[in-house]
Amino acid sequence: MDRLREKPSLLEWYVLYGRHELPWRNSDDIYHVYLSEIMLQQTQVNRVRDEYYPQFLAKFSSLKALANATQDDVLAAWSGLGYYSRARNLHKTAKLAYSGLPTTQKELLKLPGIGRYTASAICSFGYAQNIPVVDTNIARVLKRYFALLNPKETVVWEYATKFLNAEEPRSHNLALMDLGSIVCLPKNPICSKCPLTEECQGEKEPELYTPTKKIAYEALDLFYGIYIKNNQLALKISTENMYKDMLILPNMEPIEENFIAKFKHSYTKYRLNVFLYRMEGEMVDDVVWLDMGTLQSAPISSLTKKAIRYIV
Repeated sequence: MDRLREKPSLLEWYVLYGRHELPWRNSDDIYHVYLSEIMLQQTQVNRVRDEYYPQFLAKFSSLKALANATQDDVLAAWSGLGYYSRARNLHKTAKLAYSGLPTTQKELLKLPGIGRYTASAICSFGYAQNIPVVDTNIARVLKRYFALLNPKETVVWEYATKFLNAEEPRSHNLALMDLGSIVCLPKNPICSKCPLTEECQGEKEPELYTPTKKIAYEALDLFYGIYIKNNQLALKISTENMYKDMLILPNMEPIEENFIAKFKHSYTKYRLNVFLYRMEGEMVDDVVWLDMGTLQSAPISSLTKKAIRYIV
């Protein structure tokens, strides 16, 4: 039979359809691999590839450059990505390993913000080591392929180890990741395009093995005050988990006077209703005064950036 008419193997499929254009896959710099993995944890691939990854590298071209930066500079460069603990841990790791990341999972796991997945991804994608990688996409493929019904995480990793192609582990892991992203989708998987269909034990009932979880969003009302003096805006350093160490607008109690605007904003599991008010009188709390012209380069969140649009 003509080989072109046969269903390709997993690695053949990857050669044909894999996301080879992603810049971190074409770099032999471990820092690039590490940075991409941290960014991709909670952010869509396209946004990382087109916006945040190149912009961040332009400011911090190496672990050493990142280590020498201030936390404020790092948080400012991270602004808009959310989950700011990722940026803080990235900075801490750079200070601990500025001369180079460790080459073993065991040592990588000792660094801030690096868990089992990130450590395995660095070792596989960066160091081409013979170890499995399991992210959300790969887990979905494995659960369906082996018909694993509500398995524990450790069980999925065991199957990933058994299934690993020891001759080409890096390409194997990347192929599974792309397969889950492009074909073996959470809803309506395209089984006719899958190179694993014939052996897939869950092909008849794919949804059974990876049911879609409904996210429970929490609604919150936030009230912020706008105080401008001498073309400077009053901001406070947040101590709350949502925007810890970032500069935010001062909180205030809701009032009827001096209302400026209301807008909606989404952050992780929260759906926020944000109310802005003009503040008058003298500020008595500890605040940071920033020139209006420097706000976009300051360590402020996308929520604060959105609020500023209503006053400039």
